[in-house]
Amino acid sequence: MDALREFLAAARLDLAEVRRSRWLLFSAAIYALVAGVFVLVGMRESTLLGFTGMGRVLLAFVHALLLLLPLLALMATGQVINRAREDGTIELLFSHPMRRTTFFTAVSLTRYLVLVLPLVALMVGMGLLGRLAFGDAIPWTFLLRALGICCALIAAFAGLGIAISTFVRSQAKALIWMLLAWAGGIALLDFALVGMMLQWQLNPQSVFILAGINPVQAARMALLSEAQPDLSTLGPVGFYLSNRIGQAALRGLGIAWPLAFGVGAWLLSLFRFRSGDLV
Repeated sequence: MDALREFLAAARLDLAEVRRSRWLLFSAAIYALVAGVFVLVGMRESTLLGFTGMGRVLLAFVHALLLLLPLLALMATGQVINRAREDGTIELLFSHPMRRTTFFTAVSLTRYLVLVLPLVALMVGMGLLGRLAFGDAIPWTFLLRALGICCALIAAFAGLGIAISTFVRSQAKALIWMLLAWAGGIALLDFALVGMMLQWQLNPQSVFILAGINPVQAARMALLSEAQPDLSTLGPVGFYLSNRIGQAALRGLGIAWPLAFGVGAWLLSLFRFRSGDLV
């Protein structure tokens, strides 16, 4: 019970900080803005990848989120620990009987939920809007799997952001590392792999392994496999992926690998936080 009270107290304090900084409002507004654009524009687009109506809107919306979610997760977590060090919050909290693990877990979970819960509510709301306003059937299977992919991707970059915040004490330096991490994840989607293929003539297996190491690319391949199981739109690449790897494996890769990446980064950060100096 003491551990639970400590956890709830730390979570309330961090949630109050999130509300003061308007992070909850900011993330919800960003999601709503992107969703509104795709609802207004996507409903008028032609069929693509076998999706029409609200299914098409959700597919396009999630594709945009694959680039947006890593940045939001890094911004929400990349300065939380070092900021608490600099403003004296950690020193004040640990003058009371509070465990380091409890504080670290509460802060991490609060930031993760601030990013995930508005997204879940919005995507379910988009599905219901398509049903009520446009008479489209709600693609619940695709919606739930896409949510799983997005939540795993948020976990990957939230864990990475916590790691940056823990290992980099300066907030200015942490911001640089956050931008580099986001740019690296996005750039490795296509440009870096294309350059490596042209420079070193890599075989297909090596290219797909390198692509799968990037959590954003793993999530992207899983999302494409959900949209079209045979991946025929991707041509020979889609044929290779669908026949040699399979939809189930791509889905598992797109959820399990980002989740494992985020948990691993978080555990490494927790070890550093528990064993390092508080100030």
